[in-house]
Amino acid sequence: MTHPHASSPVPNATSTASSQVHGLDRLEGRRFAAVLFDLDGTLIDSTAAIARCWAAWAPTYGIELSRLRGLHGVPARGIIERLLTEERRDEAEQHIRRLELDDVSEIPTLPGAVAALEALAGARHAIATSCTDDLAQARIGATGLPRPPVVVTASDVARGKPAPDPYLLAAERLGADPRDCLVVEDAPLGLESARAAGCATLAVTTTTAYDQLVADPNADAVIPDLAAVHFSVTGDGRVRLAPGRP
Repeated sequence: MTHPHASSPVPNATSTASSQVHGLDRLEGRRFAAVLFDLDGTLIDSTAAIARCWAAWAPTYGIELSRLRGLHGVPARGIIERLLTEERRDEAEQHIRRLELDDVSEIPTLPGAVAALEALAGARHAIATSCTDDLAQARIGATGLPRPPVVVTASDVARGKPAPDPYLLAAERLGADPRDCLVVEDAPLGLESARAAGCATLAVTTTTAYDQLVADPNADAVIPDLAAVHFSVTGDGRVRLAPGRP
């Protein structure tokens, strides 16, 4: 990659995750070859860190924070290309990378995330994130999240989310047909990426409001967080999911 990516900016303002579940029966009867997870907002709660970093970054370039709304899930390079002229992009990208790499010490895992990854230890699963490789490794290490066998970052693909490339590459590295994979995502643009790759989708309301996700045609099912489902691995290594907490 000529230009590495950092992670994405401040998410839209959303409601607090509730016990609402929508459409889970559409996925319960299926057995998936692999499960592909987004990282930020799906497995870990980096929202506050991301907000701090982009709030520190934006004034340097005369950017109003309101211009970052709705871009959660997009690699930083894609954001910067929308906001700045070409001659300022490389330095601006290095700036946000430095800020984010320095702010990983207080990022918790989200409910159900560790249990989900542990339950999938005997199955094919991956993370596909809009972080660069160094930032993804820093956040995974700082949170103590179990590391899947495959981690695809923005450093690995020419086009980040909402293009399908991250999920297509994750499926390829796992040796799975993307049409036989389940993606877990929190952001509408991430769901768009998963759908474009041909994957089934499970949306969590950790950064995006329940009503918005229910109305999103790219979300097959909606849950508050990963504690709302339970993953199990069949004898042939395929994955099933069932409701978790009541």
